[in-house]
Amino acid sequence: MAKDLFANLDLNLLRTFIILNQERNMRKASERLFVSQPAISKALQRLRDHFDDELFVKTHHGLRATEKASQLAESISPLMDELANALNHSSKFDPAKLEGTIKIAISPFFLSGIATKLFHSLRREAPSVQIQFLNWSKTTLQDIVNDDIHIGLNYSISHAPKELIQKFMVSDDFRAYVRNEHPFDRNQVDLLEGGNFEIATLIAADWNSNISNSEKMMKLRGIEANIVFRSELPSAIIDIVKNSDVLFPGSRYLNLDAHPGLRSLEILFASETVNTDINAFYHYKNRNNATTRWLHNKLLDILLE
Repeated sequence: MAKDLFANLDLNLLRTFIILNQERNMRKASERLFVSQPAISKALQRLRDHFDDELFVKTHHGLRATEKASQLAESISPLMDELANALNHSSKFDPAKLEGTIKIAISPFFLSGIATKLFHSLRREAPSVQIQFLNWSKTTLQDIVNDDIHIGLNYSISHAPKELIQKFMVSDDFRAYVRNEHPFDRNQVDLLEGGNFEIATLIAADWNSNISNSEKMMKLRGIEANIVFRSELPSAIIDIVKNSDVLFPGSRYLNLDAHPGLRSLEILFASETVNTDINAFYHYKNRNNATTRWLHNKLLDILLE
């Protein structure tokens, strides 16, 4: 008779196994599980004895999963996710009972414009949590996969990992911003005229790291964009625009329409308005998670205001 590997297994070890498989690093696994590294080492040895396999082998870059570990992770991970969701749904969700830290990654196109309202909205319902708003970075997608970030907000990303859900939230209306004394005196600007302007663009990792949306649209019509400044910081771009004749195409969620010293222009492209979808990003396994759904709804409420 085949050995029953489940009957004598401590289910806490499966949690350790899943985290080790995600992190491939003993220190990071210990931090996520809030235990010491020796405790992780001891748990790993018990897992090795139980499954009669090395499971994770040390390398110069961390841990490498054996073929057996990869097979186990592929089979066990969905079951652990369903178990977590079932247990979390067994009682009514109350954000006031949340503790610890909530991390939300947000594109720089929206972060500064929605941060205050979003903070107060979350804080009212979950007063015991620490709230962290993180600027979307090159590691954000993987951080969401690893559960290091609860949820993200950005434009559509074609190369997002298959583990993540991109949920449409709203459509963003881009505006163009120039200084009040800018010689361009109309209230609309067509990107077909973009070659006549010096342009500043905001860098958003995973969306326009190498080329901005405005540049892409202009190139489709054979127009060479004159990009003179790029930055990850909205504040730097605003300062440049206020003190030059540079034009900045930006999200309406930056809330710059009433910014002193700036004038807002409607952006058109071949006489049509420029819109871009804003999506929420979260792990597929968390699609029914109560905290994830709450965060999704709070973000949506702010975007719809």
